[in-house]
Parts: sequence; C-alpha cells; structure tokens
Amino acid sequence: MSAPVRVSAASATHTGQRRTLNEDAHLAAAPVFLVADGMGGHEAGERASAAVIEQFGRLVGLQALALEDVRGALSRARAAVEDLASGGAARAGTTLSGVVIASVDGMGYWLSLNIGDSRTYRFADGRLERITVDHSVIQELIDSGEITVEEAANDSRRNIITRAIGAGSTGDADYWLFPAELGDRMLVCSDGLTSELSEERIRAVLAEQSDPQRAADILTAEAVEAGGRDNVTVVIVDAVSVASRPGTIVHSDEVDDDTRPREALNGGVR
Repeated sequence: MSAPVRVSAASATHTGQRRTLNEDAHLAAAPVFLVADGMGGHEAGERASAAVIEQFGRLVGLQALALEDVRGALSRARAAVEDLASGGAARAGTTLSGVVIASVDGMGYWLSLNIGDSRTYRFADGRLERITVDHSVIQELIDSGEITVEEAANDSRRNIITRAIGAGSTGDADYWLFPAELGDRMLVCSDGLTSELSEERIRAVLAEQSDPQRAADILTAEAVEAGGRDNVTVVIVDAVSVASRPGTIVHSDEVDDDTRPREALNGGVR
C-alpha cells in the first residue's frame, strides 16, 4: 500500500547566540514532523523535549496515522515528562507543534497538532498560512483586542505560554485536519524563528528556495543573525505526491498547479 502523501523533508537547528544549551528537539521522518521547545532550565527542558520526541518516534515508518495514534503518542509523552518531574526535574516541560500524514477515504491529508507557542504553517500558491494558534498570554491579549500584533513583538510577556506538556500544565493539544495538495510546503518551527524573523521574510525564503534543506538552513541562519535570543529549530516538509482519491496517487509532474483545486481548512478537530 502506497503512502497517501509522499514527501521530501529537511530540518535545521541552532542553539542561538544567547543560550548555552539547545532545549529544542525535532523529528522529521515520515509520517511524523514535529518540533518540541523544552523549558525548565538545568537540562530539564532538553530532557522533556527529547522524551516527547522519543515517544512520537515510535510512529516513524508507518504509511499514515489516525487521530487516535497521535493522541496515544501524546499520552505516552505526557507520562514520560511526568516521570522526569518525579525524578527531580519538577519544572520540566515542553511545547509541541507539527504535522503528520493522515488518510481519509484513501486520500492524503495533513493532521496538525499544537500545544504551546511553537508553530505550524502551510505555504502554498505563494501564500503563508499559519495553521496553529499559540497558547500564550500574548495571543490571548491579541484575541481580546488589548494589544496589536505589532505591540506584541516587543511585549515583555511574549514568552509566557498557557499550555505545555509538563510544567504543571494539563491543557490539551489542538488538532486540525485538512486535505494535502501537491506543492504544499509545511513549516514547523520553534518560537526562536518567529521571534526573530517576520512572516513576510519567512514567506519570501520559502518562495525563493525550492530545496527544503536549503530553505531550512537559511531560515535558521537568518534567525540567529537577527539576534538569536533563543534556540531555533525549523522543519520543512514538501508534498511531492498525494493520493487524490481512493487508489490514485497524483505526482507533482502530472498536474498543473494553476488548475488544481483548493479545499477549505477544516479546523478544530477535537
């Protein structure tokens, strides 16, 4: 059985200019593409993010995942981080964001998940669309109209998150399920990227660089050069073939991108 979505993926990570330890962890192996940004200090964050990625790593090699697969891995990940806390790393916690390959009636889909303020975007048809919503104090203030997006960039509360895996948080992840399309480029990143580069600059790099590894390397390097105040991790996933209907795989060299249909994002799968 063929995978409903075949991809070309790449990743890059950097400690940044101000940190001595990289507490980010990531996974970029089909069908799972994730970034976890650890927190807690004294290696607690590094251990938490690594523990979460390890649990999801058990899913690598499968053709596609269902929502219950992802929820099961998340449950095991929470337990692993709780074990760290009971072992003395009481403040251990991590964000988690990313996308997995899914199948609905034989068709290729993306299933995105998020908890915390790492992010997942889709770049398609020249547009950069943020899929996930930050679980952060700043996002709540923006949503309530108390501050603007421009003001948020320099707000002292921009690093306070409202949900995490561990760190005393019990908040659940959000999920989104939507059709994969040829030419989709999924970007998963820690906030070390988005706190240093504008979405317009990120969009420009994704548009200019056809090679996913080159794009990931450039985005990471530019975030470090722009200040590098935090660890930076970037995962890029390109859809190179997609099952468009049961039993049919359409490859990128068989379809004119200008004529392929678009489907609306289906959000809020809980």
